[in-house]
Amino acid sequence: MKISKESFGVAYNGIDVYLYKIKNSNGMEVHISNYGASVISIFTPDKNNNFEDIVLGFDSLDGYQSKKNPYFGATCGRYANRIKNGKFTIGNNEYHLQLNDGCNSLHGGFNGFDKRIWDHKNNENSVIMTRVSPDGEEGYPGNLSIQVYFSVTELNELVIEYKANTDASTIVNLTNHSYFNLAGKGNILNHFAKINANKYTVVDDLAIPTGELKCVKGTEMDFLNEKRIGNDISDVQGLGYDHNYCINKNDESIVLAAEIYDPFSGRTLKCSTNEPGIQFYTGNYLGGFLGKKNICYHKYSGFCLETQHYPDSPNNSHFPSTVLNPAKNYYSICRYKFGVRCL
Repeated sequence: MKISKESFGVAYNGIDVYLYKIKNSNGMEVHISNYGASVISIFTPDKNNNFEDIVLGFDSLDGYQSKKNPYFGATCGRYANRIKNGKFTIGNNEYHLQLNDGCNSLHGGFNGFDKRIWDHKNNENSVIMTRVSPDGEEGYPGNLSIQVYFSVTELNELVIEYKANTDASTIVNLTNHSYFNLAGKGNILNHFAKINANKYTVVDDLAIPTGELKCVKGTEMDFLNEKRIGNDISDVQGLGYDHNYCINKNDESIVLAAEIYDPFSGRTLKCSTNEPGIQFYTGNYLGGFLGKKNICYHKYSGFCLETQHYPDSPNNSHFPSTVLNPAKNYYSICRYKFGVRCL
């Protein structure tokens, strides 16, 4: 494994930002920045062994700092996804968060983890991002210490591990928000998806869970068998897929959550996690702005597989709990394994 480090520019507050490049012996290469603990690039081979960057993003730090950045590659927290009305309770205490998504809180607020400059280092195998989120940051209680480990394996996996502990009871839900396009161009409607989930969390028109867990079988939400993403997307609530799937598992073991295949390039992506849910998002709000190499990203230019606890869990007692107490350690893992399918 080879890890190098270089400058990625100077942030708005005058702090230096860096880019780490991790490369395995197969030629797979991943770029990680300490701005937002973000995945900047992933280079993987297609069926003809041509390497291409398969994640959306920007060519420079300026893009990642812009208000138009839709969380490209970022670590989202303290609470990834949405919390209704930006409110939750722990015990007898009610907490109020930043409302940055209409009347709701999304991905940690206006200045979530995606906009923070993380401390950073590397060892022989991993790039490690760390920070302490102070008590009261964006409205969350407790001083939360976080470590995010990015590793590339010889099996062509990007492994992301999240660890955290707190000095006061709080809620935690961390994820990575990379947008993938396995073809490296165009839209993802001709990709095929398979999601290991019998149920999903039903949401209202503001993408907030109603509390209902609904069976997918036979509906537009059904990816139990491999299906072209574009087949039923026009029948999905809203502008496309932006839903949490309840992974078929009953414990904290690591299981295969989703598989994506692109017939054009032959590339495959398998996502495994110990989390109970995975948010499948098809880039519904990509608004035609310029990304890497002046490519214009439109609706459906990329998809996200965000391993996570369910959205708005703190306000749904029958959802898996996201409360972290001082006596416990938070641990979450996401494995993105890249391959090629030759027909």
